Amino acid sequence: MAHEVRVKIDTAVVAHKDLEVVVKSDDGKIGTLLISKGNIEWLPKGNSVNKQRLSWAKFAEFMEEYGKPAKAK
Repeated sequence: MAHEVRVKIDTAVVAHKDLEVVVKSDDGKIGTLLISKGNIEWLPKGNSVNKQRLSWAKFAEFMEEYGKPAKAK
């Protein structure tokens, strides 16, 4: 399954406006990842109201526990 990831960048530094990453699969849009200086949020497709939010500290914990190991370049 191929994924398409598009990034809308309005600025080099994330300050007052979120960095928006739209994620799509072969079946269509999966959702939108919103990255801000305070947290990271997931907005599932078809949902314009309820986001899933994690602080950066909680996101780091989540990735360390559930992320798949991969070599860094």
